[in-house]
Amino acid sequence: MGLQNEREWKAFCETVLQRPDLVADPRFTGNAARVAERAALKKIIDDVFGALTTPQVLERLEVARIANARLNTMHEVWEHPQLAARDRWREVGTPAGPVPALLPPGSRTDVRMDPVPALGEHTDAVLAELGYDAAGIAALHEAAVV
Repeated sequence: MGLQNEREWKAFCETVLQRPDLVADPRFTGNAARVAERAALKKIIDDVFGALTTPQVLERLEVARIANARLNTMHEVWEHPQLAARDRWREVGTPAGPVPALLPPGSRTDVRMDPVPALGEHTDAVLAELGYDAAGIAALHEAAVV
């Protein structure tokens, strides 16, 4: 939870927590004081939020005009209609079979998405790029380093 300014702090106390007394509480006067008293403030917030549903908390944040967003579960991400509508899903191969994968944010739809490599699949090539010769790579394998 992060508030951007003192206006939001006041609105958070009065509207979201319904604890206007906290605005004048010297333990929480200014951001530095709130950070120093983080444990006490967290307990107050946890106590209030613990008695509310997620929709109730979100409604209070909206009324207080505090920017907020609910975090999606992975299932909600997979099922999000906007991702499907924008054709953001691709399928990539893995050693265990194909899995769904999102295109990187801001990318076009023709981005190359290679299969996920198997464990160790590129080890020898990477070591060679780092300057190891075949004998050095073999020695690392022999010593069970790679």
